[in-house]
Amino acid sequence: MKSKTLNRQILDLALPSILAGITIPLVGMADTAISGRLGSATAIGGIAIGSTLFDLLYWNFGFLRIGTAGLTAQAFGRGDKAEMVRTGLQGLAVALGFSLVLLLIQWPFAQVILWLSPSSAEVEALAREYFFIRIWAAPAVLALFVFRGWFIGMQNTVASMVMDVVINVSNIGLSIYLALSLGMGLRGIALGTVAAQYIGILCGLVLLLISYRNMSRYVSLGSVFRKDGWKRYFSLSGNLFIRSVCMLLIYTGFTFLAAKYGDTLLAVATIMMKLLLLFAYFVDGFAYAGEALTGKFIGAGNKLLLMRSVKLLFVWSAVVGIVSTFLYIIGDQWLLRLMTTTPEVIRAAQPFLPWLYSMPLISCLTFMWDGIFIGATAGKALRNTMIISVVAFYAAYMITEGQIGIQSLWVGYAAHLVARSAAQTLMARKHVFNAI
Repeated sequence: MKSKTLNRQILDLALPSILAGITIPLVGMADTAISGRLGSATAIGGIAIGSTLFDLLYWNFGFLRIGTAGLTAQAFGRGDKAEMVRTGLQGLAVALGFSLVLLLIQWPFAQVILWLSPSSAEVEALAREYFFIRIWAAPAVLALFVFRGWFIGMQNTVASMVMDVVINVSNIGLSIYLALSLGMGLRGIALGTVAAQYIGILCGLVLLLISYRNMSRYVSLGSVFRKDGWKRYFSLSGNLFIRSVCMLLIYTGFTFLAAKYGDTLLAVATIMMKLLLLFAYFVDGFAYAGEALTGKFIGAGNKLLLMRSVKLLFVWSAVVGIVSTFLYIIGDQWLLRLMTTTPEVIRAAQPFLPWLYSMPLISCLTFMWDGIFIGATAGKALRNTMIISVVAFYAAYMITEGQIGIQSLWVGYAAHLVARSAAQTLMARKHVFNAI
C-alpha cells in the first residue's frame, strides 16, 4: 500500500472528526458567550463551575468511548463481526448502569464538590441551579460515549460526525432560544443541553439502522453477559478510568485553583481554556484517525502499515499545531470579544495570550500519541503517563505560584503536556510497535 493511499485513509477518517470537532468547542463557547451576555463575570463563573461538576462526573467515564473504540477497531482489523457487536453492547450495558448511579448520587456529589470549590456565593448558586437540571442528561451522555467509540472503531467517522453535529447544533440553538429568547438565563442553557443529548441518541439509533442493519444477527445478550467476555473489557477500562481521574485532577484543579483569584480571573481562565479547545478538537480529528488505524493494523497484524501510519499522523498533527498558532496570533482579540462583552475580562485576559499562541505546538505531540495508544489498547501505559502528568502539573504550579501568581497555572498546564509527551514517546516501542 502506497503512502498516498494511507494518507487518504487518514484524511477520510480525520476530516469528518474535525468537522464534528469544530461544533464541540462551539457548544462550550456558546454557553460561555450566552452567559457573558447575561450581565456579569459571575454568570461566566457559574457556567465554569457548573461545567466542572460535569467534568468530574463524565470524564471518569471516558473509558466508555476510548475502550470501545480500541477494542472495536482491533475486532474490525480481524474481521470479527460478532466481537464488534458484542463490544458495543457491553459498553451500552455499562453506560446504563453507571448513569443510574449518577442520578442517585447527584445531590451529595454536588454538595461536596461545591463545598470544596473556593468560588463566591453568587457563582455557587448559579452552578447549583445549572447542575441539577443538566444531570438528567446522564443516561444519554454515557450512551453517546459508547456510540462515538463504536463508530470510530468501525472506521466510520462520518456517522460519528453526523451524530455530533446534530447534537451540538441542537444544543447551541436550543440554549440560545431558551436562555435569551425566552429569558430563562442559565436554566435555559442547561435545558438546551439536556434536550440535545437525547436528540443525539435518536440520531445514533437511526445511523445504526441505516449502516449496520445487516449485523443485527450478531446481537446476542447471552454473549454480552458471558463472564469470560468481560475480562479484557474491564482490564482496559480500569486503567482508562484511572487515566480519566488523573485528567480530572488536572483540568478541574485548574478551574478550582483559578477560582481563588476572583471571579474576573476565573472568567479569563475559563475563556482561555475554551479557546484552546478549538485547537484540541482539530488535532483530535487526526487522533481519532490514529485510534481507528492503529487498532485496525494491530488487529490485522500488519506492523509495516502501523509504522507508516504513525509517521504520517505525526506530520499531520504538526501541521495542525503550526496553523493553529498562526490563527491564534492573528485572531486573538476577535476571539476574546466573541466570548465576552465585559471590558474588565477582556483587559484581564491580555497577559495570558502568549499561552494561547504556544499551547498548540506544546501539545500536538501528546494528543496524537493519545490516539495511537488508544488504538493499541495500551491501557497501562496511558494510565502511567497521566499519573506522571499530574505530578508534573501540581509540582510546577506549587513551585512557581509564589512568584508569578495565577500564571503558575499555565506553567503547570504546559509542564503536564511536556511530561506526557516525553513519557508516551519512551513507552511507544513496547506498548504500540511491539503490540503485534
